[in-house]
Amino acid sequence: MSIVRRLDHTRYRVTDLEKSVDFYTQVLGLIEVRRHQSPRGSQLVFLKAPESDELIELCYFPNSGAVEVQEDLTHLAFIVDSLEAFGKHLEGLGLSFSDGPTMKADGSGGFAFIDAPEGYEIEPVSYTHLTLPTKRIV
Repeated sequence: MSIVRRLDHTRYRVTDLEKSVDFYTQVLGLIEVRRHQSPRGSQLVFLKAPESDELIELCYFPNSGAVEVQEDLTHLAFIVDSLEAFGKHLEGLGLSFSDGPTMKADGSGGFAFIDAPEGYEIEPVSYTHLTLPTKRIV
């Protein structure tokens, strides 16, 4: 028996909830799963990547003040089919990578970074020989 069974969600507190939801849904293509207000008054929005079960919780709690993300504090990594195609998608939105792309010398893929509205880093990652399972193995 394991103590922890699986990751359910990760919370990121944000200063501007709607601007952040727009970024995660329009730029990254995440799906809004649900929204509600917590008992303490936080406004919560849960998002997920199309092929993932784990959720990202965006939390707006104005009593805590503005969010100030330190450099290199944390990041979310998402698998993309192509960094080149993702870069073109960003350009179409008037955005660009904040770092990279950096391709692996062995040709097996690469990674880059883009900053979310509060400064959280988002890392698109591509693998040239990646086959994702279509069914979760437990």
